[in-house]
Amino acid sequence: MPTPDEVFEQVLSEETAKGSSPAVAQARAKAARVRAQRGSTTPNVPDASTAPAPDRAEASAQAGDAPAAEAGDGAAARTEAKPAAAATATKPAAGKPAAAKAAPRTGAPAKKTAGNGNGVAVPDRVQRLLAVVKPEAIQKVERQPMDRVNVWPHLMAAEFVALLVVLAALTFFSVAVDAPLRELANFNQTPNPSKAPWYFLGLQELLRYFHPQVAGVTIPTVVIIALFAAPFIDRNPATSPDARKLAIVLFSFFMLTFAVLTITGMFFRGPGFNFVYPWEGGIFFEL
Repeated sequence: MPTPDEVFEQVLSEETAKGSSPAVAQARAKAARVRAQRGSTTPNVPDASTAPAPDRAEASAQAGDAPAAEAGDGAAARTEAKPAAAATATKPAAGKPAAAKAAPRTGAPAKKTAGNGNGVAVPDRVQRLLAVVKPEAIQKVERQPMDRVNVWPHLMAAEFVALLVVLAALTFFSVAVDAPLRELANFNQTPNPSKAPWYFLGLQELLRYFHPQVAGVTIPTVVIIALFAAPFIDRNPATSPDARKLAIVLFSFFMLTFAVLTITGMFFRGPGFNFVYPWEGGIFFEL
């Protein structure tokens, strides 16, 4: 007698040769292996009650050639409870309707003896293959976390707090520092040294080292274009300082250079815009 695995391979090859789809062939081969494990003498032939509707007549015809019940071999013997009489009708009396009594139906499912020979009765269940669903279609897809937050309130709240802090600092600075308006300019008396506002002192300091075309036009233009192009050149989305070392170095160099030029023009330039030490010649700068 072939083993369940041999039955599986045999049914699988037969179904494949008949042109069945791989899913149907696998299902029928597995069913044959289960019948072989239960001790069926004809595992290749599906049970008439469990076969699909189109194949039920064919399975019944194939099963009719085999013995109906073989107890010695451990074959499954089905017992179906049939009512003794479908209905008992009584002859109607004159003027009275006929009354029919039907035999009561039992709600218990039909029983069959397990094919393993132990004689345990198990309910006869009808199993049909409805559809073959790929595993990917029923897998649970979890939502991927998104590194995004809403503009309100996360961004707007932070910007509003920063605006209040800057406004408070400017208010305090305006109250503490006296910045009166000076007299009208006299072109016959030029102040010495004549310094630009503090935010232009860096460019004025560059005039001491480069030609006016380079210090006043070329360098500022290059800096402005570089600042505009920085977001398009550096596309690194990382926010950690360890991953933005080059950008941090370039920005630090730019800020340090601008700060050194501005501080030098404010406190280290005297009459004639010459270099002086503030602790020796004094501070020639007014807000």
